[in-house]
Amino acid sequence: MEKKEIVPLKITSISELHDLLQLPKPLHPLISLVDNSKMTVSKEFLGRSFLLNFYKISYKYSTKGKMGYGQGYYDFNEGGMMFTAPGQILSTDENAEYSGYTLLVHPDFIRSYPLARKIRKFGFFSYDTNEALHLSDQEKTKITGILDSITLELNTAIDEISQDVIVSYIEVLLNYSNRYYKRQFITRKMVNSDLLSKMEAILEDYFNEQETLNKGLPTVEFLASELHLSPHYLSDMLRNLTGQNAQQHIHEKLIEKAKEYLSITDLSVSEIAYALGFEHPQSFNKLFKRKTDKTPLRYRQSFN
Repeated sequence: MEKKEIVPLKITSISELHDLLQLPKPLHPLISLVDNSKMTVSKEFLGRSFLLNFYKISYKYSTKGKMGYGQGYYDFNEGGMMFTAPGQILSTDENAEYSGYTLLVHPDFIRSYPLARKIRKFGFFSYDTNEALHLSDQEKTKITGILDSITLELNTAIDEISQDVIVSYIEVLLNYSNRYYKRQFITRKMVNSDLLSKMEAILEDYFNEQETLNKGLPTVEFLASELHLSPHYLSDMLRNLTGQNAQQHIHEKLIEKAKEYLSITDLSVSEIAYALGFEHPQSFNKLFKRKTDKTPLRYRQSFN
């Protein structure tokens, strides 16, 4: 008998998640800061995956257990921070013991603020489980200080500027997290340089083995999958390392191969375009002109 696929449990409100985790009702329906050690998942929900309708920012100390995210798990034995946006699937380890804090923010809480647009630009909300943020002792002090400030504000009598203050703290938390991720890219420069070399080799093989004829142009998603990274993390890592994102690296390699075809073969421009994975030669001409300030024909003529 074929095993029935279990659909992720969709949780639309923070109050609903509090009930599931056997926590007291949140102080505010649209935002909550939870002590992870007080979470308890009912037996009927153990091993289930969840789809949250709000932002989740977790800071976990060194602890036992794993947090499921998508198809993988992140081991929290070393501690760290994870960021998930609405609509992402999460699951928990049945034997997990978490310590730290989890900030839950419903999109409606920040909807009327500039942060509602800015938050979408923080790429780490789409990073994978193996790309969590690891903090230095000084960084941990800063992050816990901001979380303590949010806790204090939530426990203070609500007034007309309470929401403004909390939103400002959330933005500061995200800005510091962004800074610390950039630091992490720098401290892992050697590892990231190895990833860059692997990516260059993957692209070289892709074009040399003419995978373009069967699969079309290489995509950022393809490269990320080959390197076991999330697309956003790959682009952010490359941007910090080289100043170019993943798509720009693909275009750079593509133009390099196009120049090779144009200079040493008799293939027509249309044939070269198809060989490189373009469905329409016009798209190839447009990209080549944008990247080199010359049309493919003009570039070829410069060798004659």
